[in-house]
Amino acid sequence: MKKEFVIVTGGLGFIGSSVVKKLLNLKFKVLNLDSLTYAANLEKLKEFKSFKNHYFYKCDITDAKKLNQIFNKYKPKYVLNLAAESHVDNSINNPKNFINTNIIGTYNLLVETNKLYQKNYNIKFVQISTDEVYGDVVRKNKSSKENDAYVPSSPYSASKASSDHLVRSWSRTYGIKYNITCSANNYGPYQNNEKLIPVIIKNIVSKKKIPIYGNGLQKRNWIYVEDNADAIIKVALSGKDNSTYNIGSNNDFTNKFMVKAICKILCKEFKFNKNIFKLISYVKDRPGHDLVYKVNYNKIKKELKWKPKENFNKSITKTIQWYLKKFE
Repeated sequence: MKKEFVIVTGGLGFIGSSVVKKLLNLKFKVLNLDSLTYAANLEKLKEFKSFKNHYFYKCDITDAKKLNQIFNKYKPKYVLNLAAESHVDNSINNPKNFINTNIIGTYNLLVETNKLYQKNYNIKFVQISTDEVYGDVVRKNKSSKENDAYVPSSPYSASKASSDHLVRSWSRTYGIKYNITCSANNYGPYQNNEKLIPVIIKNIVSKKKIPIYGNGLQKRNWIYVEDNADAIIKVALSGKDNSTYNIGSNNDFTNKFMVKAICKILCKEFKFNKNIFKLISYVKDRPGHDLVYKVNYNKIKKELKWKPKENFNKSITKTIQWYLKKFE
């Protein structure tokens, strides 16, 4: 069976590179578009060069002209948009980059997708979003469902909510096919050093304070990146057209719990001194910080027969091991 071209934007990012690898192994011809910002993983680019079905383009999705050239040349069947500015702290300090990439970039991709759709090409747009678009889940035992209203709290989540709305409107107005995935917090090897888990491990190795915002009771749903990538591809290939799927797990932990869990594993499995617990430091909370994110992912389990495979203790341990090698 001939495999079609798939565009993956942000294909050298944390989640994007995992998606690219899985698509390559499925024998799809992958057009990997990445602007090579600080978050790009050049190790992955070297790895992907061994695949004959991998095509890399240094391309910022705000570059409408270059996108037009790529779409016209390859006429992809799937467009998976994983390119995004994603760090909430950065969005507070410099929201303009988030508006440009997450909103204008998505708009540019939708324009090119629609041009092919209007020429009767069979093309689907898959927007990779976040559970943060739903905002704070403050009521006990409540979780966000796919038809819940969006209540974003940060410039980051607002920019992602905006791009999701663009995708839905392009379908309603112009007819394009789409899926949106709203994923929980990802963890695993190769995540950028600015994220919570790498910060914890790096600071412990460096014997620096481990900063925890506020009282550390902010709760998040955590999913291993490989599980998330599997789910994204499942949605792209088998998801019901013009629908949204939440992607999550049963791992709901506070930031405080995550820090202490990592410290315990470092002590038990990697023989660190228990004094590392003294590095935990509570700092001023982030502006607009949501207390709880929790996604209900029953829809993807029921419709697509997907569920996460990874055991949390095993996957967080191999994640820690990977970062220890990186930071040693």
